[in-house]
Amino acid sequence: QVQLVESGGGLVQPGGSLRLSCVAEGSVFSVNAMGWYRQAPGKERALVADITSDGVTNYSDSAKGRFTISRENLKFTTTLQMNDLRPEDTAVYYCHADRIGVIGGLEIHYEHDFWGQGTQVTVTS
Repeated sequence: QVQLVESGGGLVQPGGSLRLSCVAEGSVFSVNAMGWYRQAPGKERALVADITSDGVTNYSDSAKGRFTISRENLKFTTTLQMNDLRPEDTAVYYCHADRIGVIGGLEIHYEHDFWGQGTQVTVTS
């Protein structure tokens, strides 16, 4: 079985920084695009940033210039560096992978749409 495990959330003051990490654990052969979404109370889950296996990145307008997404393909990890955090960044942040190659015996099969358990980010003074 494969799961996404996140770490790095917490409480920070406005203007501060946090670094979120996510790793695909289990019988992983490959991971396609990975990304971060967030969901604030009363709002829908929304994309923050994503990155393809080739390193092509995409950011929401609110994340541009403040957040940086990266990945290490051989470690099946992605990281979101968040700087200049604002109270409106407060949300539960979820890691996502759109397709993972899963090792099963002598075969590899592909599964889609993995989500992490979520990590809380709170920005407050």
